[in-house]
Amino acid sequence: MKAVEITTPGGPEVLKLQEVDEPEVADGEVLIKVEAAGVNRADTVQRRGSYPPPKGASPFPGLECSGTVIAVGRSVDRWKVGDQVCALLSGGGYAEKVAVPAGQVLPVPKGISLSDAASFPEVACTVWSTVFMMSRLTAGETFLIHGGSSGIGTFAIQIAKYYGIRVFVTAGSEEKLTACKNLGADICINYKTEDFVARVKEETGGKGVDVILDNVGGAYFQRNLNSLNLDGRLFIIGFQGGTSTEVNLSCILARRLTVQGAGLRNRSLENKAVIVAEVEKLVWPAIEAGKVRPIVYKTLPLAEAAEAHRIMESSVHVGKILLIP
Repeated sequence: MKAVEITTPGGPEVLKLQEVDEPEVADGEVLIKVEAAGVNRADTVQRRGSYPPPKGASPFPGLECSGTVIAVGRSVDRWKVGDQVCALLSGGGYAEKVAVPAGQVLPVPKGISLSDAASFPEVACTVWSTVFMMSRLTAGETFLIHGGSSGIGTFAIQIAKYYGIRVFVTAGSEEKLTACKNLGADICINYKTEDFVARVKEETGGKGVDVILDNVGGAYFQRNLNSLNLDGRLFIIGFQGGTSTEVNLSCILARRLTVQGAGLRNRSLENKAVIVAEVEKLVWPAIEAGKVRPIVYKTLPLAEAAEAHRIMESSVHVGKILLIP
């Protein structure tokens, strides 16, 4: 089969479409003929050599896909050959076929095309497992999403609105903020021209927001703490602004703040299966009701994975980038 290999750590040009061996299907796994694969920022970090795949995972990039089941391993009961599915992967999505544990496979939501279904698994599992399962974001609370126009952001806005949450976002252009507003964001802040801390305080009567989903890290750490309400929760999922900073921690005690962080890829199979099951039960109905839509910026052939990474790293996109074998 064909798959995209990272030939050496480096820029987008190191991604090459190559002939490789087909994956073997182990017990408890299904083999999917890939219809589309989602591109995630983590893939670009892996390409640069800073995010190696977990032990036993595919060396090829790609953390989510959609497609058709073409083989099932032993002890797989739910899925059968011919099923149209999407899946959360530990790697290997940038390929014509991928093997995945059965507990990380989801049905294609009703009303969603097989290709567009690839835009959901990674973002849905990331957002649900962090701010909902761990930070306990609930109806009536306030929620700040940094990078509101990203794949994660565009999904997070919609699912939060579905659950009755007041949504704040930051983004770097008026075009991106308009896209966020059209998806339901209540307060849209241009981080290049506005101080988001001041705006959050102004819009919350000086209190701050209840939960923040942050992909920036060090550069925003103090300002995020300063933006939180009493009992506020900061959830960090990325370090686009670095991993180190100097911080005054006194507000953590004064306002009973919680700082959390988690990735998805290195979790156990059992933990991923629990997350995927919750997503199917609590997120899929929102998608099938039309309340959460796939936001796909661009679809490219697998051979143009390098261009997909250039777009991702330029941050011009709104929503997801997909690759088609």
